[in-house]
Amino acid sequence: MTNPQLQEPSFRESVDLMFNRAVRLMDLSPGLENKIRVCNSTYTVRFGVRLRGKIETFTGYRSVHSEHMEPVKGGIRYALTVHQDEVEALAALMTYKCALVEAPFGGSKGGLCIDPRQWDDHELEQITRRFAYELIKRDLIHPAQNVPAPDMGTGEREMAWIADQYARMNTTDINAKACVTGKPPHAGGIQGRVEATGRGVQYALREFFRHPGDVAAAHLSGILAGKRVVVQGLGNVGYHAAKFLSEEDGCKITGIIERDGALVDEDGLNVEEVKAWTQAHGGVKGFPGATWVEDGASVLEADCDILIPAAMEGVIHRGNADRISAPLIIEAANGPITFGADEILRKKGTVIIPDMYANAGGVTVSYFEWVKNLSHIRFGRMQRRAEEARSRLLVEELERLSADKGLGWTLAADFKDKFLRGDDELALVRSGLDDTMRTAYQSMREVWHGRDDVEDLRTAAYIVAISRVAQTYRSKGL
Repeated sequence: MTNPQLQEPSFRESVDLMFNRAVRLMDLSPGLENKIRVCNSTYTVRFGVRLRGKIETFTGYRSVHSEHMEPVKGGIRYALTVHQDEVEALAALMTYKCALVEAPFGGSKGGLCIDPRQWDDHELEQITRRFAYELIKRDLIHPAQNVPAPDMGTGEREMAWIADQYARMNTTDINAKACVTGKPPHAGGIQGRVEATGRGVQYALREFFRHPGDVAAAHLSGILAGKRVVVQGLGNVGYHAAKFLSEEDGCKITGIIERDGALVDEDGLNVEEVKAWTQAHGGVKGFPGATWVEDGASVLEADCDILIPAAMEGVIHRGNADRISAPLIIEAANGPITFGADEILRKKGTVIIPDMYANAGGVTVSYFEWVKNLSHIRFGRMQRRAEEARSRLLVEELERLSADKGLGWTLAADFKDKFLRGDDELALVRSGLDDTMRTAYQSMREVWHGRDDVEDLRTAAYIVAISRVAQTYRSKGL
């Protein structure tokens, strides 16, 4: 029997097909359309590192999709599945994502073909520093030209190594820390960056549920609280999205899918306990108090209100799309729904909150970190205590008036505590992220509901993003 996935376009072809679907509804010249579509450049590097008594050769990529704005922005992933087409597709998505959320970057992406679990920390540092060296000397890591970030298989630690390697090679660059984002806070990072993509998924769903008509379009009703959620992938993004939705919004996480199967519990899973179990045992199998399903992929088809694919691309494809029962899917991963599956799901009436919007929390907070590094001061440092002093004056005056007039009322202690607290960096980051996710959704929604020829949020997102890129190119004289 033919594998349905073999009939699918590749990830890169899917991105191009979705792009084509949108530009057919736009008034772009063929030349400008092609300029926006194509990937500007891809650098492939093969470098050797002496490890365990012999030289190991690694292959890495850094792709620049669009330089309509600079620097270009995009993560570096470590995985054995990394290849040029995937990196170029992800770079294209970064261009559109940055345009959609109005982050002033072009799109880029990097990858190293490696299984990070096969190497110890010191070996991984040697590999990372050599990869960074190869990119830095070609200005493919640079505060003003190309700014990477974490992706699958990388995190704060790897970004700190890269930032340090750049600083060693550029000792007089005062903005060296801005060469990469996603660093630890003590190494020039920003509060809230680790959780940013998962937090962005939460804010995206909150904004979606503020519009009853959109909720009805997904054959749902009511508010976000109480909705049954299945999450695929308990990595950084899936874990934080599931944690925030369950702890802060009252959702029930009824399914969690991981490499070794899935957990199901209609009463709701405790995300923190599942995460701790996976860290201790390497998977979800054996977790007490929930049903383990060996065929984890089958739980994608489970009855739920919201499905959050937060792992790899292409997990929902022509072979399983018609069995997906969730009326609302939010793409926390990049490209988890193939072009063929997208066609099937749209015909079924499934509402899809697309990846270029849903997982844009990471690049949004990366933008804040980059600005922080360039300004050389943390957010809130100048104004926090001034805000507290002004708020205290107001509270004290209200309490004085109450006493003078004999009104007999007092402000609640918890209100006073919250009102008097000036915003620190984390509060400002969350505020900026929330505002960005709301504004970006509204720009998509305006196209989705304002045009008869746009039937879905993904096409609307592409139209908004491509329009903004086109405007920038036109302003440059193209």
